[in-house]
Amino acid sequence: MLRVDPDLYQTVLQGIEQLQQSENNDLEQMSSGRQFNNLSDDPAAVSELVLNDAQTSNVDQYLQNVSTLQNGLQVADSTLSSVVTALSQAISLGVQGANGTLNASDMQSLATEVSGIKSQILALANTTYDGNYLFAGTAVTTQPFTEDSSSASGVTYKGNGSTNSVQIGDGEYIPVNLSGSQVFTPTGSDVFAALQSLVTALQNGGDVAGATTQLQQVFNRFNTQRTFYGATLSRLQSTQDYLNQEKLGLASAQDNIESADMSSVISNYVQTETALDASYEAAGQISHMTLLDYLQ
Repeated sequence: MLRVDPDLYQTVLQGIEQLQQSENNDLEQMSSGRQFNNLSDDPAAVSELVLNDAQTSNVDQYLQNVSTLQNGLQVADSTLSSVVTALSQAISLGVQGANGTLNASDMQSLATEVSGIKSQILALANTTYDGNYLFAGTAVTTQPFTEDSSSASGVTYKGNGSTNSVQIGDGEYIPVNLSGSQVFTPTGSDVFAALQSLVTALQNGGDVAGATTQLQQVFNRFNTQRTFYGATLSRLQSTQDYLNQEKLGLASAQDNIESADMSSVISNYVQTETALDASYEAAGQISHMTLLDYLQ
C-alpha cells in the first residue's frame, strides 16, 4: 500500500528553516570571528570563558599589586642606600676624630658634621611614598621618627613593629616592609644612638675610637637589614615574569575557546548554500504536485 506524506511540503519547509538557521550561524561566525555569539550556543564553552575571565582578573590584580610594591620597595631601597652613604661618611669623620691630631675646634667641627648627618638620616627614616611612611610598620600615616631631647639618642620611634603582607598569587602573600624599629632602632644597634654617642665623644673629647667602632658595628647590621628589600624586589621580578606568562597563556586559551575555525565555517556555509538551493527547488516542485504525481 502506497503511503503519501500529506505534510511533505511542510517537512521541506522545516528543513529549509533549519538550513537557513545554520547559514545565519555561519554568517555570524564569519562576521565576528567567534564560534558562538549567544550564551545558549555553547554553554560548556561559555563556562570555560567565565572561569578564564576570573583567572585573568586575578592575574591582572596580582600584576597591579606587584607593580605597586616594586615602586614602593625601590624607593625604600634607594632611601636605605642613601643612609648607608651617610653612615659611611659619619664613620670616616669618626676615624678622623680618633687619630689624636685634631684640636678642640676641629673636633667640634666634626661633631657638627656628624650631627648634620644624624638629621639627614632622621629625614630619610621619615621617607614617604604615595602618602605613606615607609618605615612606620603598619602605622603608615604616622610619622615614625621625631626628635626628642629627653631620649638618649635624641630620637623617638612612634610607628609600630608590625609589617604588611600583600597577595601576589593564589594563596601567595609576601611581606613588603620592615618596621622602622627593626631597621633603625633595634636594641643594641640603634643608628641614632650610635650617631649621638659619636657626636658626644667628639664634643667632649671622649672615646671617639670606641664610638666609631660602635657605629661601624651598627652600620654592618644595618646593611644586613637592607638586603631584605633587594631580595624582595628580586622575588617580585620573578613573580611578575611568571604572571605575564600566565596572562599570555590565559589569553591564548580564551582565543582558542572563542575563535571560530574559519576554514570549517566557510566550508559548512558553502555546503549549506548548496543544500538550500536544492531544498528551494524541491519545495517549488512539491508545491505544484497533485495526488496523481505521487501515484505515478
